[in-house]
Amino acid sequence: MLKVENLTVEVEGKEILHELSLSVGVGETHALFGPNGSGKTTLLMAIMGFPRYKVTRGKIIFKGQDITNMSLDERARLGIGMSFQRPPVVRGVRTRDVVIASAREAMDEHAIDDLAERLNVVDLMGREVNYGFSGGEIKRSELMQLLAQAPNLVLLDEPESGVDLVNMALIGQMINELLQKDRRRWHRTRSGLIITHTGHILEHVHATNGYVIIDGRLISEGESREILECIKERGFEECATCQR
Repeated sequence: MLKVENLTVEVEGKEILHELSLSVGVGETHALFGPNGSGKTTLLMAIMGFPRYKVTRGKIIFKGQDITNMSLDERARLGIGMSFQRPPVVRGVRTRDVVIASAREAMDEHAIDDLAERLNVVDLMGREVNYGFSGGEIKRSELMQLLAQAPNLVLLDEPESGVDLVNMALIGQMINELLQKDRRRWHRTRSGLIITHTGHILEHVHATNGYVIIDGRLISEGESREILECIKERGFEECATCQR
């Protein structure tokens, strides 16, 4: 689904990622770990194609196609979707209108209302996007848009950030639906790449591989739960010395 080859990325003239490589197979979900400021969000932004994140070396391959120089909207149309840690407030635009605009295929009112009810965002649909929303409401609204878009590659930047335990279970359930976790892996058409700082989301969403990014470099790779337990017990410094 995704192959990142020797990716080097600059933001406002400062090099943030340094020759980073990873790949995510079809139907797989991988997790990204690392301290604040390590480059995790920069990686997702570069994959999504935000112009502020300039690729100076390397390639981003999506479904066998080089998308390194494609615009953000072209990547979205090809099937890449992203949920932000801190998405912007959009005044004057209703949440329902954004959901309709996000849909890759036309959704009738019944389908939209059914999805809104399952995500507990019915009361948000007529409100301006993210304006006055709580942390859990923002995350559920973001997932509503992603479920409408139905992307092949789902990028999630700290989906547990600002979310209480009650909302966490629902968000985990809907992420599993988005990533087709009810199907066997070889029957899935979607893959996921999840940034997690606390690891809480992995209690609800299974990720096979995990990567540790420190100072813009991928320094460790392995089974996601094993890496998370190592981080909890010994900190990121242990990952830096392990380098496997």
